[in-house]
Amino acid sequence: MEKQKVAAHIAALITVIVWGTTFIATKILLDSFSPIEILVIRFVIGYMGLALYDAVFKPNGQIRKFKFDFREEFLFGLAGLSGVVMYYMLENVALTYTYASNVGILVALAPLTTALFVLFLVKEEKVRVNFVGGFLIATVGAALVMFNGSVKLQLSLKGDLLALAATIGWAIYSITLKKIGNTGYAVSTYTRKIFFWGIIFMLPVALIMGFTINKSSFTLLNIVLLLFLGLGASASCFVSWNFAVGVLGVLKTSAYIYLTPLVSLFSAAIVLKEELTFMAIGGSLLILGGLYLSEQKRGN
Repeated sequence: MEKQKVAAHIAALITVIVWGTTFIATKILLDSFSPIEILVIRFVIGYMGLALYDAVFKPNGQIRKFKFDFREEFLFGLAGLSGVVMYYMLENVALTYTYASNVGILVALAPLTTALFVLFLVKEEKVRVNFVGGFLIATVGAALVMFNGSVKLQLSLKGDLLALAATIGWAIYSITLKKIGNTGYAVSTYTRKIFFWGIIFMLPVALIMGFTINKSSFTLLNIVLLLFLGLGASASCFVSWNFAVGVLGVLKTSAYIYLTPLVSLFSAAIVLKEELTFMAIGGSLLILGGLYLSEQKRGN
């Protein structure tokens, strides 16, 4: 069991490292695709990758074969709606109405929002004072990292509310995962089902927002980046994240989300040569300090 916990911590850490670098790929792809086009293509590739994995390695045959059950299908659909559509799509749409810094800071509240949902909905996980304190410190650190020396925070009600709604989507997804983890399916199998419903819910919105496919956009670089987002950041990382939630619980796994802006900051400095300020470095230290506090052993 101890080895499984170590593996889960490593899985969560690797996941946020990959997620923290996805903005570079997305930033390049935005020259050729709209945000909704990137999102749909990304999760379709992820679904196909997981379907191929299940077909070749048959992990569900080793645990439980898939059998239609309305209650379980509802959970898959809820996870797809909240974790794929609400979180990713609302976050992208919010960027069209408000500043990126606003979205970044509000989305960084996802672990806190998740903790609030856990407090009322998940009896087996207790929200301790040091957990909340650590999350608050890490949230302040994430805000400083997002600003990175350029303090420009202005309210845009529509965009800011959409970004906040995205964090609620992630909280619902995280809690739903706990219930899905008890169904007995292999992680890759139920992640594929989540992707399926996420794509189904995304398609009507994509059609309304003007989804188009232009062959000239599929350059070699763009194909590589889309495969990275689809097979790496979506298929592989959702499987590793879902595994971590199943082992560590919603709260401990959610804490790793605070490392995402930190990874984004340093990857941007290395790859895109963006400036690294003292404000951002101070924010990084606050994130690490907040996570350390939240992970301290708590009395019963």
